[in-house]
Amino acid sequence: MFGDLFEEDYSSVSNNQYGKGKKLKAKPLEPPAPREFTNLSGIRNQGGTCYLNSLLQTLHFTPEFREALFSLGPEELGSLEEKDNPDAKVRIIPLQLQRLFAQLLLLDQEAASTADLTDSFGWTSNEEMRQHDVQELNRILFSALETSLVGTSGHDLINRLYHGTIVNQIVCKECKNVSEKQEDFLDLTVAVKNVTSLEDALWNMYVEEEVFDCDNLYHCGTCDRLVKAAKSAKLRKLPPFLTVSLLRFNFDFVKCERYKETSCYTFPLRINLKPFCEQSELDDLEYMYDLFSVIIHKGGCYGGHYHVYIKDVDHLGNWQFQEEKSKPDVNLKDLHNEEETDDPLMILKAILSQEESNLILVDLLGQKLLKKIGISWNKKYRKQYGPLRKFLQLHSQIFLLSSDESTVSLLKNSSLQAESDFQRKDQQIFKTITSESPGLNDRTSCSHWFDINDSKVQPIEEKDIEQQFQGKESAYMLFYRKSQLERPPEARANPRYRVPCHLLNEMDAANIELQTKRAEYDSTNNNFELHLHLGPHYHFFNGALHPVVSQTESVWDLTFDKRKTLGDLRQSIFQLLEFWEGDMVLSVAKFVPAGLHVYQTLDGDDLTLCDLEIADEEDIFVWNGVEVGGIQIPTGSDCEPLLLNVLHLATGSEEYRQLVESPQVFPANAEVGTVFTALAMPGGVLFTSNTESVGGESWTAIPKEDLKKTFREQGLRNGSSILIQDSSNDNNSLLTKQGKWNTNVNEVDWVQVNNLCQLESEEEQVKISATVNTVVFDIRIKAIKELKLMKELAENSCLRPIDRNGKLLCPVPDSYTLKEAELKMGSSLGLCPGRAPTSSQLFLFFAMGSDMQPGSEMEIIVEETISVRECLKTMLEKFGLPGDTWHLRKMDWCYEAGEPLCEEDATLKELMICSGDTLLLTEGKLLPPGLLKVPIWWYQPPGPKGQGKRHLDQRNCTPSQGEVWRATSTPGAAGDVHADVPLRYLGDVKISEDATLAELKAQAMTLPSLLEFSILSPAFLRAWTVDSKRPGRLLRKNQQQFREYKLGRRTEICLEPLQKEEHLGPQDMLLRTQMRLPGERAYALPVDMVWDAARGTASSLRQRVADFYSLPVEKIEIAKYFPDKFEWLPVSSWNQQITKRKKKKKQDNLQGAPYYLKDGDIIGIKNLLVEDDGDFSTVRDDTGREDPALGKRKRKRFVCRAAAFSPVQTHLAGPTDQKLLCPSTWGVSDSASTADVPVGSGPGQSGLCPCQLCFVVP
Repeated sequence: MFGDLFEEDYSSVSNNQYGKGKKLKAKPLEPPAPREFTNLSGIRNQGGTCYLNSLLQTLHFTPEFREALFSLGPEELGSLEEKDNPDAKVRIIPLQLQRLFAQLLLLDQEAASTADLTDSFGWTSNEEMRQHDVQELNRILFSALETSLVGTSGHDLINRLYHGTIVNQIVCKECKNVSEKQEDFLDLTVAVKNVTSLEDALWNMYVEEEVFDCDNLYHCGTCDRLVKAAKSAKLRKLPPFLTVSLLRFNFDFVKCERYKETSCYTFPLRINLKPFCEQSELDDLEYMYDLFSVIIHKGGCYGGHYHVYIKDVDHLGNWQFQEEKSKPDVNLKDLHNEEETDDPLMILKAILSQEESNLILVDLLGQKLLKKIGISWNKKYRKQYGPLRKFLQLHSQIFLLSSDESTVSLLKNSSLQAESDFQRKDQQIFKTITSESPGLNDRTSCSHWFDINDSKVQPIEEKDIEQQFQGKESAYMLFYRKSQLERPPEARANPRYRVPCHLLNEMDAANIELQTKRAEYDSTNNNFELHLHLGPHYHFFNGALHPVVSQTESVWDLTFDKRKTLGDLRQSIFQLLEFWEGDMVLSVAKFVPAGLHVYQTLDGDDLTLCDLEIADEEDIFVWNGVEVGGIQIPTGSDCEPLLLNVLHLATGSEEYRQLVESPQVFPANAEVGTVFTALAMPGGVLFTSNTESVGGESWTAIPKEDLKKTFREQGLRNGSSILIQDSSNDNNSLLTKQGKWNTNVNEVDWVQVNNLCQLESEEEQVKISATVNTVVFDIRIKAIKELKLMKELAENSCLRPIDRNGKLLCPVPDSYTLKEAELKMGSSLGLCPGRAPTSSQLFLFFAMGSDMQPGSEMEIIVEETISVRECLKTMLEKFGLPGDTWHLRKMDWCYEAGEPLCEEDATLKELMICSGDTLLLTEGKLLPPGLLKVPIWWYQPPGPKGQGKRHLDQRNCTPSQGEVWRATSTPGAAGDVHADVPLRYLGDVKISEDATLAELKAQAMTLPSLLEFSILSPAFLRAWTVDSKRPGRLLRKNQQQFREYKLGRRTEICLEPLQKEEHLGPQDMLLRTQMRLPGERAYALPVDMVWDAARGTASSLRQRVADFYSLPVEKIEIAKYFPDKFEWLPVSSWNQQITKRKKKKKQDNLQGAPYYLKDGDIIGIKNLLVEDDGDFSTVRDDTGREDPALGKRKRKRFVCRAAAFSPVQTHLAGPTDQKLLCPSTWGVSDSASTADVPVGSGPGQSGLCPCQLCFVVP
């Protein structure tokens, strides 16, 4: 059947890689999933290789075969790296088998691939997609291995483990001569047809005799005639591992077709082969064999599927399974009327109650609902109750969803009906059978069996094997091992046992690579960008929210995992913000033409962002949920602000009527009649048009009774136009009765020129007749004549438009027509002294500071080719300001400071600065593009991690002048060990965004304040971000570029000294552990501990802490400390649920709620051997809980020695206050005089306090 699939040609190995039919293996985008809770790896099916997978798993779980193969080193088998070398003899098949077994043992993936192994067989994609017989594969694979291992120490591997001998004898009844013939076997083929058990089949084969008599006589060579004789067969030599092939497939000669024998065929877990052997004088133990693998075929003789039941001899896997204590007592038949089936709560409970395990996949629950009631959840219930998973979450008192929301079960004691007498008494118990060293008699009673079905591995019980005695899914191959084969104790639960070093190193490196790829894939596929709009940075203006400073500074971009909950997002934002008072409400906002509008407030901290349907690039408004800047904010789509164009006639002379068009913002749920109130008009008739351009369009009058309707009900949207017309005078109507523009209305054919030259004149303003094609120069000259001004003004004046607020706009060049200058007929112009800018010049407004008042700006005319630096210098000269610590910002349309003009050498034209723009002079020199100014702080937690004499000086409380330190409390002092450790400001480092973290550390080491510590190299520094005046995020990759951390331009870094180099992996978490002092409410100094957070479970952390402190895991209790709340939260592993289900298990992760475990967190440890109470708190915690504001007050106060000698006015700390620590107060107790003194002009300032001794800590 297989042909030459296993013929290994050493000379053509490299050519075979590119042979015809070679399968193209596309690199998967998603990395392999990690192992499931069984901790065993399956094998991926390449299309039709389930038979191969089952046999390979059997060989893998034959430890003697696996270890014998591992014992063959590269010196005998060669190396896979040399497989393309035609001169090298590389034994591909055993090498690939070694590698596959190492992956199954050590590689953290759900399923291994056999692609490389089948490539070594020379298989093409056709063979990988075609199913073959596993019994034939077993023989041919062994033959190929024997051929491949010729000339090595493993040449007799197959013969030693699997080879047996059968002797066939014929005994003459006359002369008693015995004629025998010996034959070898690798497996015993036994009949199934007309046989009920394996013992019966063996009895028929090796006990019963075939008699030759009557017409069927035997010719005896000794007697030289036909005689009566008896023929029999015996097992002469038994191998250590016995393979039994069952002849399930037969041929029906009547029907002329093949068929599968599905009758009952039993086989024992332990079998005694003594009755079937030739020599029986040995002890019975020599003939005892235990079953350890059953390859099962499901299907018929023309196709099907293979999987395998395997006994885990070395206990490598995690054998856990679920049992049910009682059967459900409710049935779907109880729901017989229509009212009950209309209730989704009842129908779902009834379906779940029929499940034997009381556990079901959520997707399968939806399918069963469709099958039972004939309609899907989405069609019948979604509109009223929402998605199925959300419905199950809302009824958490009845349904229990797994942590990954893949399965659901009924909670115990939940009843089907409130008035029903039925009470659920079934409950789920999770049982883990632990293995002990079994004796001969109890070996089978504690065996660990698994069902390995390609990629999936599930634990089973021994009694499940009985299900494979008969039927279309039944046993096909049996594998027994000698009962006397014992495994060494060091092999128990040790997958690394006897694995060669080169494979160990390869698997370790592959695991690290897998972790990295999973982290990258997780970040790429599950992270999305959120735009956080911070409420304090916004103000409510003209019906919508607008940034107070600039859009850039008011919006924070956050990359977040969409699988996390809303509570996780809120917690992350809390950590990002340095300070937030009151409640934090997150709302979905969107930009509309009027500004930013808040639509929906997000509720349900337990819901994931996917469930809340948060999209990528979503705008999230962070506020208190009520007001912004003292103004209550309307929210929701009903009150969405609409930007409308309102047209009406300007008040004035009836002879000259000017049509005024102004944008106005109204809430969508406001009445249409509010237009009159907004424009301070007594009344009139409203006309609507849905187009922006009103020329030639028809207008529709709004009936008086419809003025009570809302704008949305009237069909108005952003950009719609409204025309207001006086209802008292039809002669002034702008529209005809048909709703068209009235062409009889006098068209405006003039512009008004006001005299602003401050010269005496008889006229202050004059109207000049003009058309859209009139040149501005002609209008200016006519205005000078009609205003009877001096002719000299013709050479030194210009016309400037006047807006509705009376502000003079940019001068209009004389050569422009009114159309080119975008001036409407009836516009007001000011005649001003000074020439208008030429076509190559720009007229700009400029002002100082970001808080500019209208009308306070100055004016300047510059060349458009002038650079930003020259323009800044000119403007500073206008203000009479010296120095180069200024930069320019362009004011946006909201009259707010926009982005700075960073390219100082670029011209104004290149930066698209136009006439009429306003530039703001802002104090502070800009850094060159791509350069960051990073404040560096020093962080030294209490503990034995000093740096020579410098650390000794700190402990003796003798810091140098200007330093900021707090005296370390006595080791073990109650409550002070986990108190906040202040940071010391070292200086600023200017560094490129492309620089690595190692380069940042190296540059920080050049700071004068850090040179005193004698740090050996950057590797002896640990870097943290600074969040809320304390270490925040740990930066662990020294070679990663600074821009890749996405920290922002305002990031501050603190450095912590190390005693030795540190290399943290992507899943390693750094925790500060503190052992509680027995008999005292205090803790010892913290000790850093690294924990592998890949699994992140409580049991994993407890085990790590126990190993770290050399204590029994059952004799410790641990808790995480929350310094802001003065609380300890115990970390217990008893709430970890262990379930048996088809989907991947996901235990509770400590990095999520309620622990939110991260780098730098404090873990308290209590030794139950010396102290068994459940209290983790200290005296300081009691004080902090009694006075919650204590911590905040302490952070806003400073100890000033000068206050002890001179009165200092007490000042309540405000936003501009800084934390000061006076060096002169070292050794002074808390009872010393303290004062709160405002220092600096804003956050981040530094300097000396009034005593001239204390240094400001920003």
